[in-house]
Amino acid sequence: MQPPPFAAAAATSALTPVAPPALPIYRRLAEHYLSAIQSGTLAPGDRMPSVRDLMRQHHVSLSTALQTLRHLEEGGWLEARPRSGYFVRQPRRATIRPVGEPNILAPLDPAQYVGIHEQVSDFIARRQLQAPTIDLSGMTCAPELYAVEALKNAAIRALREQPSLLTSAMPINGNATFRQVVARRALNAGIRIGADDVVVTHGCIEALNLALRAVAQAGDTIAVESPTYFGLLQTLESLGMRALEIPTSPQTGISIEALELAIQTYGNIKAVVVVPTLQNPLGCIMPDAHKERLVALCERCAVPLIEDDAYSELADGDVAPSAAKVWDRSGNVIYCASLNKVLAPGMRLGWMTSGKWHERVKMLKFAYTRANEEWTQITAANYMGSPAYDRHLRRLRGSLKEQREQMAEAIAGYFPPETRLSVPNGGVGLWVELPRGLSSKAVFAAALNQGIGVSPGVIFSNSDRFDHYLRLCCGKPFTHELDQALRKLGGIVERMPG
Repeated sequence: MQPPPFAAAAATSALTPVAPPALPIYRRLAEHYLSAIQSGTLAPGDRMPSVRDLMRQHHVSLSTALQTLRHLEEGGWLEARPRSGYFVRQPRRATIRPVGEPNILAPLDPAQYVGIHEQVSDFIARRQLQAPTIDLSGMTCAPELYAVEALKNAAIRALREQPSLLTSAMPINGNATFRQVVARRALNAGIRIGADDVVVTHGCIEALNLALRAVAQAGDTIAVESPTYFGLLQTLESLGMRALEIPTSPQTGISIEALELAIQTYGNIKAVVVVPTLQNPLGCIMPDAHKERLVALCERCAVPLIEDDAYSELADGDVAPSAAKVWDRSGNVIYCASLNKVLAPGMRLGWMTSGKWHERVKMLKFAYTRANEEWTQITAANYMGSPAYDRHLRRLRGSLKEQREQMAEAIAGYFPPETRLSVPNGGVGLWVELPRGLSSKAVFAAALNQGIGVSPGVIFSNSDRFDHYLRLCCGKPFTHELDQALRKLGGIVERMPG
């Protein structure tokens, strides 16, 4: 009786494959050995099984064995030595320092957001005018990483079962089945709500708009993380609201001490907006103890807390981090979620549960945009209600983890030695700290001229304090073309005066 494929090699007999079955055989085998390297079972300097050994031990072809070794070599995990074979190498990323912590003692200044819209608009317009060949400026995954066929079939099934779907009036607060599905999935983040507590929105950005309109008005001050998502800066400016940037750690999230001091000092903060899980652009995940303290502080000071959760289902592991909403005892937390990053960017589906402001949010939604179209909601509900959705999420998380590691390895190898990088435990973005004195705006322009799109750090704050940072998307499979683009980008940074 033959041993099953992926029977462990002698050096790794305690290991089992961890990659999802849908991956090609060479990728599954590569994941098997990558797990051994990351766990320390195979240490730097250890020799890998030869091509013939891989063929014999795992019952694979010569082509598959070669693809496995080359895939690990391209990812920076192995090095080929002439006439000796492949050896585990010390990842270059081990030598790169993490992004620095913020100065929580720096004076806080409520910003008017004058000019932020112009800066962001210029960034978007230039990127559209010179469409990059390799675009690392967004925060979505490559289309092929989503469940293309399953969603297509779910959409067709929805129209087949309800032929008049596109010609019927839409329910005001969203499709009942979709609201029930997202309420049930909210349990994964520890949130207990019913379908009637859900308002369906056009992505998370509309949810944030509605939340801010519900609790504040033009001229009010809103506390935000620093750095923060530039779309939030645009929203605040469009609503005529001022912002107070609170120092935010790339490890633990917003500084609760600095926020508490700001609330006591200014006395007029009308809301706090945070991304506790996989913050954009830092990628940090706030520890549960910090979330609990944050919720308690906002409740004690009667300041509404608006939680933006677009990425939590992309966190590493099979259990999503708890939402801050879990510790809400009085309805003071407005929770805003999105399916753009995890399910389908083209659907623009989001939702929110608004605590004590629920009725006001429902009326604001009706007043400003009316209901979302129903076809995408039914399509999403059909797919998300099946076991296939969780399988999709596991595959997506696995792909993103591998892509983050490969991009981090390339950055460590191609960027100047003074570069800093913190690799998050999930998500689609990397926040790169360049040597001080370099301008992200200049890097953005030079990279765009070379066909590479990046997000300059300056658009993530109303100040220039993040001008020597870049946000890079790791949502695309790591190809030779992407590797060469990062090499070219590193060269641009190396040659940049500053």
